[in-house]
Amino acid sequence: MRLQQVVTVVGAHAEGEVGRVITGGVIAPRANSMFERQVAIQRDQDWLRTMLLSDPRGSVNAAVNLVTPPVAAEADFGMIVIESDYYPPMSGSNLICTVTAVLETGMIGMRDGVVKLCVDTPAGLVQVEAECDGGKCRRVSFQNVPAFVMHRDKSVDVPGLGRIQVDVSYGGMIYVIVSADSLGFRLERNDARALVELGERIKLAAAEQLPSVHPENPGIHTINQTLFAGPLHERDGIKSARNAVIVSPGRVDRSPCGTGSSARMALMHARGELEVGEAFNHYSLLDTVFGCRIEGTATVGGGPAVMTRVAGRAWLTGVSCYGTDPEDPFPEGYRLNDTWMSC
Repeated sequence: MRLQQVVTVVGAHAEGEVGRVITGGVIAPRANSMFERQVAIQRDQDWLRTMLLSDPRGSVNAAVNLVTPPVAAEADFGMIVIESDYYPPMSGSNLICTVTAVLETGMIGMRDGVVKLCVDTPAGLVQVEAECDGGKCRRVSFQNVPAFVMHRDKSVDVPGLGRIQVDVSYGGMIYVIVSADSLGFRLERNDARALVELGERIKLAAAEQLPSVHPENPGIHTINQTLFAGPLHERDGIKSARNAVIVSPGRVDRSPCGTGSSARMALMHARGELEVGEAFNHYSLLDTVFGCRIEGTATVGGGPAVMTRVAGRAWLTGVSCYGTDPEDPFPEGYRLNDTWMSC
């Protein structure tokens, strides 16, 4: 083979959401923080995103995660999440995929029982507990970076829809949260296409009309995703709800969404719907679940925040090597709007 820029990738999914893990072929730039490293990769090595996620090597329903040495001395490794259009500061499903991959491939030693790890992300340090048995990472839970509400009960004018009521909350990414019921969605599998089309319009309108900047890191700004929140109810004695998160340029997160779960818990706590220590199960359109709870309160930028825990499972799907033939007319891939929606 005459492949150039060869990158080794471990395939994985967390509760249905594809989160491939780059384990070789990329040298991470030196940086003073993981956020600074993320900015440098986005600026200087964006070929990773276009090559691995665009057709013909990637697909619209995937993300990739770059494993790097940590910057923080107390961390075990660093992780940079790369989605189709964005480099989000954190992602729960991608973290679960990455932890599972580094343990099951032997990048970090695994033993039976609970393996505790600290992951350095552009959003901050994330404390992880991985339940391992017989050479398999059975379940990953993590205490996320602080989550907090940025806008409560705001009106947004959405083209073709009119004025709707929304909230904006941060859980490692910035979400606009809207009631699924209010828009006539039951959050079933056959709602996916309509959710994508409307969710992207809501996100663009909210990003323009509700400026949202992290109070401690102005580099984290702009609403990235729409979360359609289903009604809260009890399921097996635990507060539960369905949700659907729309990932740009237009697809449904197949998992219950980790950072979205944190963002929603911050909003639920602010509304008095979820107390510290109370369990909350968040379900996806596939009916997969993340087990969640609020572990404590915090302060971010002088305002109230919560510390959340999210738990779920991941499975490895294969190992691949990607690269580019020097004669390939599409070394950085291509996109067509039959699957990429907004191209």
